[in-house]
Amino acid sequence: MSTKTTALCAIGALLALALSACGGGSSSAGSGSGSGGTDHVKIMVGGMNKQIYLPAILAKQLDLYAKNGLQVDLSDEPAGVDAETQMLAGNVDGVVGFYDHNVDLQGKGKVTESIVQFAQVPGEVELVSTKATDVHGFADFKGKSVGVTGLGSSTNFLTKFLATRSGISPDQVNSVAVEAGQTFIAAMEQGKIQGGMTTEPTITALLKKGDAKVLVDMRTAEGARAALGGVYPAACLYMPTSWVNAHKDVAQKLANTYVQTLKWIGSHSAAEIADKLPADYVSNANITKDDYVKALDAGKAMFTTDGIMPADGPQTVLTVLNSFDPTVKGHTIDLAKTFTTEFAKNAH
Repeated sequence: MSTKTTALCAIGALLALALSACGGGSSSAGSGSGSGGTDHVKIMVGGMNKQIYLPAILAKQLDLYAKNGLQVDLSDEPAGVDAETQMLAGNVDGVVGFYDHNVDLQGKGKVTESIVQFAQVPGEVELVSTKATDVHGFADFKGKSVGVTGLGSSTNFLTKFLATRSGISPDQVNSVAVEAGQTFIAAMEQGKIQGGMTTEPTITALLKKGDAKVLVDMRTAEGARAALGGVYPAACLYMPTSWVNAHKDVAQKLANTYVQTLKWIGSHSAAEIADKLPADYVSNANITKDDYVKALDAGKAMFTTDGIMPADGPQTVLTVLNSFDPTVKGHTIDLAKTFTTEFAKNAH
């Protein structure tokens, strides 16, 4: 070995020792560790600007991720089913999406679980275009096109259930993937869909323009019970169970963050919440900040204050999916494996 090579090796060894002493090689989260030992986590949100997923962005605005020792990379995917796909591929650690994906995934042999439950109801509305004057009930969508965020998404699940409940086959309704926001609005305005399921603030934008009317409202517990037969837990943080078991300390930090956020939502007005959000979240070409605040004020009760799964919620979800979903129907589903209350309870 040359003198020059020996010197380079010695320098490399010294650098390795220095990094080791600083903890440079440690990581407790699947995505790695940030500066100062902060746990780095990647979370994909199934539509960042949807009010149903408000806790994900609000936690960032309140600086609660950092305060709980987390560096969270939030990414946006308008359709929840695509966010689920990214998680299963290992591109992100978890998803802020609907709880029902965990039930559906178990039927496919995948084990995932909700670790913090954001909402006890879907916060969704089935709208009908004001141009579709022959649609008076869901059964009238037979042979028509209705919008969903994505095929295989929770809006698609709920659309199929409403068809079944109305006495028609889910196949008799043409589900069209139009995401949410401007793409949903454009599809309605252009007549590509005669109705569709979406959330705030897209609901308010279409109602304000006079382009749609409410056909089925699941923004409240009463509305969810009327449409679905019970409380239907929806927005949550869900992750692969294997990841959770391997990173319980990080899962607890995430639960602490989101429970704190949910408590903050419960103790502040819709206007105060809106003031904390980025300007482009609360106003755009379709809605004003006042519109956003009114919609949030009407729907804020959908959020839990403790992050804990409603006791009767999972069974409602199973009953709904079992009515049409071949992945679930006829399969044995262990609901206890689709969620955990351990971390949310510890956060209190």
